[in-house]
Amino acid sequence: MQTLFFDKLQIPAQADALTLVNNGYLLHGAAVKLHLAEAPRALYRHGWQSWSLAAWTEPRELPIQQPAIHHAMQTDPVYTRHPAPHSSGVMALDFGEGKILLLGALGLESHLQWRQKTLQGWYESGPDSTWFVAFGPEAQVFSGYAKLLGGKFGTGRVKTPYRVWCSWYSLYTAIDEKILSRIFDELGDLPFDVLQVDDGWQMAVGDWQANPKFPSGMADLAEKIRASGRKAGLWLAPLIAVPSSRLFREHPDWFLKTSEGDFAPAGFNWGEPLRALDTTHPAALEWLAGLMKQVRAWGYDYVKLDFLYAGGLPGQRHSDLPREAAYRQGLSVLREALGEAYLLTCGAPILASLGLCDGMRVSTDVSGEWENFRDAMLWQNPTTGGARNALRTTVHRLWLAPLVHPDPDVAYFRHAESKLRPQQNQLLQDMAHICNFKATSDLPQWLTASEKETLRHFLEETPQMEQTGRYTFRLDGHAVDFSSAAGLPPAPGGLTRLQAALFNLVSNQPFAMRRAFFRWQKSLAEMRQNLGEGI
Repeated sequence: MQTLFFDKLQIPAQADALTLVNNGYLLHGAAVKLHLAEAPRALYRHGWQSWSLAAWTEPRELPIQQPAIHHAMQTDPVYTRHPAPHSSGVMALDFGEGKILLLGALGLESHLQWRQKTLQGWYESGPDSTWFVAFGPEAQVFSGYAKLLGGKFGTGRVKTPYRVWCSWYSLYTAIDEKILSRIFDELGDLPFDVLQVDDGWQMAVGDWQANPKFPSGMADLAEKIRASGRKAGLWLAPLIAVPSSRLFREHPDWFLKTSEGDFAPAGFNWGEPLRALDTTHPAALEWLAGLMKQVRAWGYDYVKLDFLYAGGLPGQRHSDLPREAAYRQGLSVLREALGEAYLLTCGAPILASLGLCDGMRVSTDVSGEWENFRDAMLWQNPTTGGARNALRTTVHRLWLAPLVHPDPDVAYFRHAESKLRPQQNQLLQDMAHICNFKATSDLPQWLTASEKETLRHFLEETPQMEQTGRYTFRLDGHAVDFSSAAGLPPAPGGLTRLQAALFNLVSNQPFAMRRAFFRWQKSLAEMRQNLGEGI
């Protein structure tokens, strides 16, 4: 047992060794423990990947979010049912008086928990065994941790993020060559740097070639974008595939297996279970490199890679690498093949992505509503799409800004086709300014003249930002407060609890998810028809 000294605070610590550094200590050991005299007022827990919850909460267990069929794509499935408050990479304790205690890993496969007045960290495997411990003002402590992470993993290469229009939150998969071409023309001289084509252009998830809705091919579309003076952006999810894809049918040996020989669960989307690519398989790595080189040859120099958590899921691999090391190997191949393209990662393991991407989604999806009853109360799920969920996790990950461009997802300006109130739209716009990552999916045809002018001003302005509290900021003198998004919904009780139990029995069945997907597809088909007529 050793003792850490912070001002008047003395903390007994179990570690193999310790080193005194600026503003804290380095602890060495595959497992370390800090013994505290009292429980904290609040606990900072950090989710494994982009969509996983990051928040200050009460120091207690949280309900297991539903549906379980989505655990692999929203949480770290190894620790979804962990019996104590759990965190990936870093955990912090708030004892009041404006100071926090932080324990953060400087390696991969790192996890932490709070139990019986003990803050414990451990590594699953691998050679890394170093931790950073600091006590002091929150901003100072997280800044010190980020600096050490930057020294360990590196930072992004592009200094300033781009201003992006993407197709997803207006069109979803209801895109085609004609519709996008008309929208690109209608964007006129709005000062976007990138026009990004999102999901809906590919033959299937796993088969990354243009589908019949894009008869001229993806290179032709990129050329049209570049002719407007903007960069061409493209969305892909290269580390997953659906079973109906040609890739999966022809190369099942490229995909992650369980110890029983089944395909490892990677979530459920597009009406099918998802399969995870094994990023240690030599042929799979060669295919990934070739795919990125093809994207670059088409003319896309802004690339959003999504659902990347699949590379770090538990399972049997071709090579015996720890799971986050395997993911990082795959991401390194993707990064190298993309050359000078801007790489935005999404659904990505946070620490394991640092140094290999320029931007990183730091939250769940936004969507055009604040919060809905199903997600908040029946599912108790903070990782589903919604403005409140996105703002909550983003504000708790702003400390990553020195390491990577934090992408808070899109901001809304329209009132058409959106349930967000003006003040909620304003919070999304303010968060984009704070992150200096500006993106929207709003169709120019849905914007009033006033809304379009607000969008133009948003893209052009660079307000001075000052953080005044955990959730409060000033932007050019304008006070911003994200407290309304920071807390978690209460646990359901009474009839709502019974309703949730019954609802979740159905929600966890593939047929229910498949039915919901096809209902959504039907509504998108109607949208596409209306867009074709009205744009």
